[in-house]
Amino acid sequence: MTLYKNKYRIESTRLSNYDYSANGYYFVTICTHQKYCYFGNIINAQMQLSQLGKIAQKHWQDIPNHFNDVYIDEYVIMPNHVHGIVVINKPDKHRRDVACYVSTATNDDDINQTMSKLSPEPGSLGVIIRSYKSSVTRWCRQNDDDIFRWQPRFYENIIRDQKSLNNIRRYIINNPAKWLEDQNHVD
Repeated sequence: MTLYKNKYRIESTRLSNYDYSANGYYFVTICTHQKYCYFGNIINAQMQLSQLGKIAQKHWQDIPNHFNDVYIDEYVIMPNHVHGIVVINKPDKHRRDVACYVSTATNDDDINQTMSKLSPEPGSLGVIIRSYKSSVTRWCRQNDDDIFRWQPRFYENIIRDQKSLNNIRRYIINNPAKWLEDQNHVD
């Protein structure tokens, strides 16, 4: 861990020079806090969604309604996590070149300016997932559920070829049947 303003912070798991608003297929996993099974149960190798699981699914399906040029590929809501493929597909005129920011700033104003350049771009994977998590949490709070919480952050994998895409789709589809072997399964 490194220090920023004399506080420890966890290093990002994201690729440091990758533009997560770039066109591509992204496999994401979003977990609940302490892997608590808020979203339902697996019965006979099939996911049975709870009310909150149905809300999580509805909000996942709604992502394309909130982000232009984004659509959802294969996904599954599991008892304590969500696996899904998010596709960003902007027309050529909206594509951006990847830029690498290196800062030597030493005062707070310069540091803040540099950090704002590093903040997630509108329509980036981080913004999409943050919005999704926020919408599910907001629904919970508006419906008197003050217990539900997400694990901070999320896991992602940039899908680079058709073979990987097919393997990940198969993994997602088969995930409920393999729940007892899943690393997110808790007794």
